[in-house]
Amino acid sequence: FRKAVGHFATGVTVVSTVVGAGAHPEQSAHWVDHAMTASAFTSVSLDPVLVLVCVDKEARFRDAVLEAGFWGVSVLSVHHRRAADWFAMKGRPLIGQFDQHPHHRGVTGAALLDDATAWLECHTRAVYDGGDHDIVVGLVVRAAEGDRDGVPLLYHRGQYGRLD
Repeated sequence: FRKAVGHFATGVTVVSTVVGAGAHPEQSAHWVDHAMTASAFTSVSLDPVLVLVCVDKEARFRDAVLEAGFWGVSVLSVHHRRAADWFAMKGRPLIGQFDQHPHHRGVTGAALLDDATAWLECHTRAVYDGGDHDIVVGLVVRAAEGDRDGVPLLYHRGQYGRLD
């Protein structure tokens, strides 16, 4: 199954959220960023504007995104390969995980990677059982284009790639 569906090329994203209490994340030490690399991301609907991401039920990101109720998506270009690897690494430290990856905060407070090809911010609209994953559907509250000349980072047959 993995080999067969691996022939379907996808884009690569970093999906992020932030949990905690108090003021905006940049003003409070009580907030903790959570993020993961995801290729199981897609648009769902134009009216209303919905997207979805599939999140492993065992991933610590799952509990964070369900608690927060909002999330951001950074659509990656080839120069984000290091970030894609980093945010895919299981067990990496949560505190300071964005320190080596330039980012900014969106309207939801989620961290968004600088120089991405696009950004979306969502409020969770629904969560569906997807076997060993949850399908998290988000209502897009903000979408923006980034680097229009950026070459998208792709995932195909278990490896990162690019459009030529």
